[in-house]
Amino acid sequence: MEDGTEVRGSKQAFARKEHDFVTLGIAIAAIILFVGTAGVALPTLFRAWNGNAPSPDLILTNALLLNIALILLGWNRYKILNAELVQRRHSEKEARRLAEIDHLTGCHNRRSFTAALGDLLASQTRPDRAFAAIAVDLDNFKQVNDLNGHQAGDEVLCVTAGRIAGLLPEGGLLARLGGDEFVCVVPFHPQVPDRIDHLATRMVEIMSSPVRHDGVAIDVTISIGIASSTELDNMGLGPISAQKLMHKADIAMYHAKKQGKNRFYWFETPMENELRFRNELEAGIRKGIALGEFKPYYEQQIDLTSGKLVGFEMLARWESPEMGVVGPDIFIPIAEEIGVIGDMSERLIAQAFEDAKAWSTEITLSVNISPVQMRDPWFAQKLLKLMVKHNFPANRLDIEITESCLHENIGMVRTMITSLRNQGVHISLDDFGTGYSSLSQLRSLPFDRLKIDRSFISELKEEEHNGKLVDAIISMGDGLKLPITAEGVENEVVLEALKRMGNLKGQGYHYGRPEPADLVIERLAKQNLLARPSTGGVAQIGLAERSTEHESDAKAG
Repeated sequence: MEDGTEVRGSKQAFARKEHDFVTLGIAIAAIILFVGTAGVALPTLFRAWNGNAPSPDLILTNALLLNIALILLGWNRYKILNAELVQRRHSEKEARRLAEIDHLTGCHNRRSFTAALGDLLASQTRPDRAFAAIAVDLDNFKQVNDLNGHQAGDEVLCVTAGRIAGLLPEGGLLARLGGDEFVCVVPFHPQVPDRIDHLATRMVEIMSSPVRHDGVAIDVTISIGIASSTELDNMGLGPISAQKLMHKADIAMYHAKKQGKNRFYWFETPMENELRFRNELEAGIRKGIALGEFKPYYEQQIDLTSGKLVGFEMLARWESPEMGVVGPDIFIPIAEEIGVIGDMSERLIAQAFEDAKAWSTEITLSVNISPVQMRDPWFAQKLLKLMVKHNFPANRLDIEITESCLHENIGMVRTMITSLRNQGVHISLDDFGTGYSSLSQLRSLPFDRLKIDRSFISELKEEEHNGKLVDAIISMGDGLKLPITAEGVENEVVLEALKRMGNLKGQGYHYGRPEPADLVIERLAKQNLLARPSTGGVAQIGLAERSTEHESDAKAG
């Protein structure tokens, strides 16, 4: 498209030049004709004016006058066209300049920077000179726009560009690639990279100063990735070499963000391998969801006093044909980031409903809910529809949410919890003690159970540990009339310590690792805890009908 535009522009410029030459040619021809006509007519005209000759030929005189008018008209037209051509050339030059800069910050844009960097790399022949591409990205810039408005965001971008440009040495180039992404190139001696380290450190430091807009101080930090031209196999490929170098700087910048932001890293080959693996994971997760590779596994929940199996917590596992069984700590954060956690979770819950229908009706099913899902205002309705579709009784379901959910939108979370509890679903606050939930929230939100995080329970492994913190949490639960589940029961020492603290439920590797559905069935069969079809089905149908009757109430909530 750009090449076509340039061709059309060249044709138009040539047409204008040709038109100018024609106009000039007409004026010159008129001058030549004037010289010939005037050589005959003017002497006769002068003699007639002096009374020495008869009046000149009228046709010849008119031709002379017409010729003079034609010369004046042609010359004037030529001057106008020339002025127009100069103006157009100036406009085209300005348009080309504007096409090569970012209109907001005045920096280079991606197109012009890539071409300029390509030229620098292609012309590089000195062994004592290299180029560092420095990718700069503002941290959490979306929040700046959301909280302060886009005008404030534009101000932050302009200030950022000015601060970076003020630090660049002679020979440095700066571009805004789009959004909040900047990149600059700086020459340096390949044996002295400390100069670039110092420059990156100064960039991080100078951006720590707030940007003021309309009397408001806006705090901004940046993440920086650096790549050296010495990393390139071939620098003579122009824009292709430039794009490769910029890509490596981008990889280093994303690594800086992953490591906590507000810092810089040089590109290293393992970073590229890590990014490639991350991309493969994302593609594998999307494909795995479609192919049903994510399976529910189940961890036993035991009444610590009686030792009786009372429920299972559903835990996700990825049975990947390439990587084997992958744990949730690997794929859950990625699924949340790429926006597929909702679809994955709904499929897993649906399968868990079907699996749990084969268990005794006294055995409960616990399901973890991602904070991302709790941002969906329709989550409660989706869950209730799944229960009705799979004819699963609400009183056997326990939804577990983490404390982090309480700080994003407490009003919406309260509405969801109330809506689900109205249908008979139990709600547990998971990983209690690791977040920032307050006593007022525990009193105001209708939780049915607290789950103490395994990090606290693990401290009970040592026999001399008195477990005061765990005991305090259990006492608080008793005061709020909230039963307790202890996660991470790993051995007999922990189990005995918990038994002395009260009537609790527990789960952990002491009772076995999470199992797939078929092994759960074998375990339950040995304990005579499978559902009886003659009664289980009737009970489930009745509870499903109850959920259907109250579905409209949930939507209203």
